[in-house]
Amino acid sequence: MRPSRSFVILLSLLVLLQVYIGMRLLPDLALGMAGNIAAVLALVLLTVLVPVGLMSASLRRRRWSGMVAWAGLLSMGFFSSLLVATLLRDLVLLGLMAAGLLSPAIGRGSALAVPLVAAGVTLVGFVNARRVARVVRVDVPIARLPPELHGYSIAQISDIHVGPTIKRAFLNAIVNKVNALGADAIAITGDLVDGSVQRLSLHTQPLARLAAPDGVYFVTGNHEYYSGAEEWIAEVRRLGVTVLLNQHVVRRRGSAALMIAGVADYTAHFFNPAHRSDPRAAAAGAPQDVDVRVLLAHQPRSAPEAAAAGFHLQLSGHTHGGQFFPWNLFVPLQQPFVAGLKRVREMWVYTSRGTGYWGPPKRFGAPSEITLVRLVPQ
Repeated sequence: MRPSRSFVILLSLLVLLQVYIGMRLLPDLALGMAGNIAAVLALVLLTVLVPVGLMSASLRRRRWSGMVAWAGLLSMGFFSSLLVATLLRDLVLLGLMAAGLLSPAIGRGSALAVPLVAAGVTLVGFVNARRVARVVRVDVPIARLPPELHGYSIAQISDIHVGPTIKRAFLNAIVNKVNALGADAIAITGDLVDGSVQRLSLHTQPLARLAAPDGVYFVTGNHEYYSGAEEWIAEVRRLGVTVLLNQHVVRRRGSAALMIAGVADYTAHFFNPAHRSDPRAAAAGAPQDVDVRVLLAHQPRSAPEAAAAGFHLQLSGHTHGGQFFPWNLFVPLQQPFVAGLKRVREMWVYTSRGTGYWGPPKRFGAPSEITLVRLVPQ
């Protein structure tokens, strides 16, 4: 489908949804002619700004482009909540109508509540998204874990999405918090950026300060492939971070050995056939005495192949934990896990809710996280 045709379809859908919102709310609000005109103009502005938010990562750099991106992305978040609140209101009104309890006062009060709830959720979501991610500590029990690896820790950050609204200062605060954890190793599990190296290299510079005794590792996410994966791989390496493309490293503690492997994004082969995600290839050639095998894989759906390849633990992201309601309900349609520590046969999978956010600066019911994974004996 050509981009122009896709845009026309998207805009048409947005117009229809805005008409639905207006028709369901304005009659009950009884704002009068001036109020209705103002409300319609607000819905028209929202219809214009939502596509701007979707295209914000590709806006040409101008003095005003940052403000326009913020306006568009905030509008995306508000529109989502406005639409969901309108739909939920209609369901409640249908129930009240069926029960014979619907009155004009209820209709007016609920119509007024919809934009107020949408604005409130957007505001709370904004605060949640923009604060520095909390640290989530996760103990992973490993059978026959050598004593030398008891308490071995990996700090995981994921889905930061440096781009239109996430800049250098935001990433700098994350780096400070990660370094303060004193982890043995650091893993960046994809979707670091939304935009080209040319646009964002200044804002990813804080990654050069990440430090851990056993190294800092990065695997690509799907958004790296939207943003020029080859250029970003080179840039991340320039910053001193080890990129694992179906590769591994082995780190030792005394007589014990731990393998940290990484695969390209699950969909990487659609962009570059040479980057096809392959957990078996990532583990190939590992020493026979490796005691623990850890895989970094952006998407949780890499788990079945990783388990078959003999890994003990997979660290993933991608889902954002749904980021905000109701999108968390749709994640299971594509991914086996939304968040947290789960089991696939003999392997553990930890899915991070992400350390930043994508699109609207909004998190509601899915807090961002910096994860400190610790290996403990089973």
